[in-house]
Amino acid sequence: MKTEVLIIGAGLTGLLLAYRLKNSGVPVKVLEANYRIGGRILTINSAKNTPIEMGATWFGKHHQRLLQLLEELEIPIFEQFMEGIALFEPLSTAPPQKIQLPTNQQPSYRIQHGTSTIIHKLSSFLDNTELLVNEKVTNIEYEHNKFAIKTERNTYFCDKVVSTLPPRLLANSIEIYPPLPPELTTIVNKTHTWMGESIKFGISYTKPFWKEKKYSGTVFSNVGPITELYDHSNVENDRFALKGFLQNGMSEYSKEERISKVFNQLQKLFGDDALNYLSYEDMVWKNEIYTLFPASEFIFPHQNNGHAYYQQGYLNNSFFIGGTETSPIHGGYMEGAVHSAESIYKRLI
Repeated sequence: MKTEVLIIGAGLTGLLLAYRLKNSGVPVKVLEANYRIGGRILTINSAKNTPIEMGATWFGKHHQRLLQLLEELEIPIFEQFMEGIALFEPLSTAPPQKIQLPTNQQPSYRIQHGTSTIIHKLSSFLDNTELLVNEKVTNIEYEHNKFAIKTERNTYFCDKVVSTLPPRLLANSIEIYPPLPPELTTIVNKTHTWMGESIKFGISYTKPFWKEKKYSGTVFSNVGPITELYDHSNVENDRFALKGFLQNGMSEYSKEERISKVFNQLQKLFGDDALNYLSYEDMVWKNEIYTLFPASEFIFPHQNNGHAYYQQGYLNNSFFIGGTETSPIHGGYMEGAVHSAESIYKRLI
């Protein structure tokens, strides 16, 4: 199977790049190892069709490339609800502090009907010969100015290759011949994977009890297991949820144990109303084999994101490493993913 450009990974960077290339008349193919597309963008429709974000969620007015793309695709956004009282837990031995949120704070935004909307919209421009799931790439071989890309089931041939996988996952899950330069490999293995250590969770409710009590739904805690919490109701305000982050150590517990600890904390914060929930969802991203390859040493958040080595092509300028971690602008965020796609698109064209 032959194409001009083959893209590895059907996350935001990969799908946007494919969309741009196809619109320019360049034959393109996207291979995704997972059964689903989207990468670290994942919206779960929870109880009563309540959208819960397990991955990328918020963005701001300074994320101009993402905002321009959403406008181009005619995808509406809405402002994150941040009105009322926030709670702060400094110590387990002290009651939570109540803080009135200021009305003039810089707003953040969400995509209406879920962040996955942008993934579905971009993928709708590709047919089933251009976007393939369950195709895990195992080998990349470059010879005589051509690539042979081997998956567990097929071999694909192309002129240029773009990997949009998290860099450390690329280096440790795919055999590349000839090998990439050792100095690049060193940086790749010391590049932080955005979302890799995160545990996100969401809880849907029949009513927004927190708003009824003049709470914003916002919580910051040094106690845990919840470290951050926010209102996560939909734009129509007829589906209600709370969504946030758990301490990284909660990955060592079972889901049932995490649920028990979460609701114990929520009951202390909000009272018994917090126990009357419809559903609980969480995502331990370190367990996602198509996202995180474990590091043997500590890597700081955003370490080596946007490194200069990611801004150049390899194998006769025919192999490019993209994705949000490679962006020198807002690396690790959706804005970085968009910037990466647009930058590589310009180099390919």
